[in-house]
Amino acid sequence: MSVPVVTTYPPMSAPGEASIAAGRSALPPLQSGDRLTRREFERRYEAMPSVKFAELIEGVVFMSSPLFEASHGEPHAHMLVWLGVYKAATPGLRIADNTSLRLDNDNEYQPDAILRIDERLGGRSRIAADHYLEGAPELIVEVAASSASVDLYDKFRVYRRVGVQEYIVWQVYERRIDWWELREGEYAPLVGDEQGVVRSRVFPGLWLNIPAMLNDDLQAALATLQQGIASPDHAAFVARLSAAT
Repeated sequence: MSVPVVTTYPPMSAPGEASIAAGRSALPPLQSGDRLTRREFERRYEAMPSVKFAELIEGVVFMSSPLFEASHGEPHAHMLVWLGVYKAATPGLRIADNTSLRLDNDNEYQPDAILRIDERLGGRSRIAADHYLEGAPELIVEVAASSASVDLYDKFRVYRRVGVQEYIVWQVYERRIDWWELREGEYAPLVGDEQGVVRSRVFPGLWLNIPAMLNDDLQAALATLQQGIASPDHAAFVARLSAAT
């Protein structure tokens, strides 16, 4: 009885795949402290698909340290839920989580959360032809634990310089949430009412119950937000966005 011969072949590669892989392997890896142009930063980052978080801050590469649930993951998720509920009630807005954002030639960040007006409705940020987000979103949120000095100093100055209109930093270890708005080129704090509720000026109806959020009471925070969404200011904002379509 004859024995069948099984012929095996090496896996097929797409045309040019080998040369692309060789080109990638020739690039130096990203390392914290590298001083790079934004273009070189993107080249190296795109060649390292296993790396999920890296930022270029004033021309210097920053790589993420481990992120823990209590000091980052849960507060980050709570802010995304808060923003997501507002976005669901406000057609014409875009929300993003940990998305690469081109700000200028020396700065490309991955903010914890972004809320922006769609560029087709007059928003200040846009999706580039190569799919990067670029420009100055109307609102950026950062959750600051070990990165507090970066979020409150370097990023603060850059966001102000490029024209991000509102900036929120949740300082987890200090148990505080700060919210600034851009006024005549400078960031000024938005002050809460006697219940600690802060109201956005750029996004009418976006109300943040700071004590509730700090006390892990997401239900109360969302109840306050629903009051903002039910306000006449929010209704007028939705009407303006609808008129711009």
